[in-house]
Amino acid sequence: MKNTELRKEPSAQELLKIIFKYINLIANERDVGRLLVALADMGRDLITADRCTVWLVNQQRGELWSKIAHGVDRIVIPLSKGVAGYVATTGKSMITNDAYADERFDKQVDSETGYRTRNIIALPIRDSAGEVMGVYQAINKMSGEDGFTERDLEHLQLAASYTGSELEAVALQEEIEQTQREMIVTLAEAGEMRSKETGGHVRRVAEYSYLIALAMGMDAEEAELLKNASPMHDIGKIAIPDAILLKEGPLTDEEREVMKTHTTIGYDMLKYSTRDLLKTSAIVAYQHHEKWDGSGYPQGLVGEDIHIYARITAIADVFDALSCDRVYKAAWPKEKIVALFKAERGHHFDPVLCDIMDGLWDQLYAIKRQYSH
Repeated sequence: MKNTELRKEPSAQELLKIIFKYINLIANERDVGRLLVALADMGRDLITADRCTVWLVNQQRGELWSKIAHGVDRIVIPLSKGVAGYVATTGKSMITNDAYADERFDKQVDSETGYRTRNIIALPIRDSAGEVMGVYQAINKMSGEDGFTERDLEHLQLAASYTGSELEAVALQEEIEQTQREMIVTLAEAGEMRSKETGGHVRRVAEYSYLIALAMGMDAEEAELLKNASPMHDIGKIAIPDAILLKEGPLTDEEREVMKTHTTIGYDMLKYSTRDLLKTSAIVAYQHHEKWDGSGYPQGLVGEDIHIYARITAIADVFDALSCDRVYKAAWPKEKIVALFKAERGHHFDPVLCDIMDGLWDQLYAIKRQYSH
């Protein structure tokens, strides 16, 4: 669809307002999707374009991809294709005010969407080492009939310079967070190997926790945080002596007290981190054996004094323990597990979460089947 609505070219004062508006939006944004939306909006408004796209380079796959292209969903194109591909591979900026007469322009997107591209401006986004990490591309000048100018290129260059630094910061943050996630799963599985847990326990607990969190209304971002943190619920067991951890018979009272210390050990391992993921892991490790009625440990917390992350993980952990074979017991039948959660509603477990569980049994068992090995 062709957009022919003309807009007024921003004054110098208006340009400053646009810049400050988006800098404030972008400064603390660390979600790559929302960041790309804001960066594309800034570029579009600075040069009164109809649409703006921030492309990112994937050298390994030889692709350019965009999570945000105004008017269309995420798209992926070959690195050698179109105006964006030309800019990405040559590192050169370009303006074309007659797109269909320019051999570098690829008409495919227009033909698929019904949009009509008249003019394009595009320039490389570079990282701190000067390498091209993406392309800033704007389409169809919406103020005047002459198309994009060198002045527009200067303004978009300002946005591109800021974009590079922000994207680099987000990429580093994502790399750190991915490393943390991998570390958590690795440590949790190492602890699982030492104990009598069924293989896949920590991954199932993570998936159960995510499902329950979403079902209770937690937003997807926070539920994902819990999913990534919950595998650390028993990390403190790595410090429990084998004679106790691997004992096949019942524990003595003294041994049971030693086993209980895995909650405080796990908390002490994680509590000094400033990272949200590890701070969440610390909460889960410390409180997942607390009980709604106050009879749990290590603090004897009651009701909502127990963090929601720990309340969810506790249910996920117990469900997995009961539904899987262990060396010391056979898996419980579904009917017996359902009955236990009903009996422990308001005693061991959060009553609201128990009610939510009633609608999740099929999904929980589907996860169990998927991650059993």
